[in-house]
Amino acid sequence: MKNFVLSLILLLLSQMAVAESKSPAPFVLKDMAGMTHTLAQYKGRWVLVNYWATWCPPCLEEVPDLVNLYDQHKNKDLMVLGVVFDYKNVKEVEAYMDDMLISYPVILGDDSVVEQLGAADVLPTTWIFNPQGKLLKVKRGVVTRKQIEQWMGDAAK
Repeated sequence: MKNFVLSLILLLLSQMAVAESKSPAPFVLKDMAGMTHTLAQYKGRWVLVNYWATWCPPCLEEVPDLVNLYDQHKNKDLMVLGVVFDYKNVKEVEAYMDDMLISYPVILGDDSVVEQLGAADVLPTTWIFNPQGKLLKVKRGVVTRKQIEQWMGDAAK
């Protein structure tokens, strides 16, 4: 039994290492307004793709920072794309976006998004791409404006 548990742990760890090292392919995502977003179209800008859900308290916590960051940087050096999962209907998502003053584009999460970027073990999860389109980091859990600005600043050095 002890060997079985050890083998299972090693298998899980090896799978996590493979998932961590796999860089997502360039994506093509359509937002709720019908606009298409590709990684290539934002070359030269940072891109954050944030998975969230309306029922998720940590997601609620990070939205004001993401909105503020997007509003401050959207015309300069950053694009934020929200991807909502596990929602009841579009009206629920729209009401949440209105309540939280979400100004960045939101994509309705589905299998196509997961195939392109990967699944999230936890919500929220944020994929951070540098201006060259390279995946810099996958942040599981709450991300703050301060963290993002630090990563952007560190990469510029």
